[in-house]
Amino acid sequence: MRWVLRIVVALFVVLLVAVGVEQYAAESGEVVVLTTTDTEGSPLETRLWVVDHEGDQYLRAGNAAAGWYQRLVADNEVEVVRDGNGAVYLAAPDSSKTETVNDLMADKYGWADSYIGAIFPRDNAIAIRLEPVAAE
Repeated sequence: MRWVLRIVVALFVVLLVAVGVEQYAAESGEVVVLTTTDTEGSPLETRLWVVDHEGDQYLRAGNAAAGWYQRLVADNEVEVVRDGNGAVYLAAPDSSKTETVNDLMADKYGWADSYIGAIFPRDNAIAIRLEPVAAE
């Protein structure tokens, strides 16, 4: 019976380490804060990676079921804080750029992108272009 407890404890420790490494990986490199709104209009913040390509900024959703992505689809006007500067954008999912964005994220975030990609495969990833909203 004692060996069962040791196995359970060991599995718990392995899981705890894996989650800790995932959190460390997710916060490594440049992280922006995306603010979306829920159905009641309340703002919700999500920390994400960002890459630049051909003068545009891109985010990446792991899949269409992500809560922040669902809110973005429902209301594509979002705020992004990057390097301490906030701006309003129209978020435009762009599946034609997903492979490019995946490659750029892999280059920029290195081991962290590989680690998280092993947990959350990129098969259903969606690139999101951020189109600046002109100030009125």
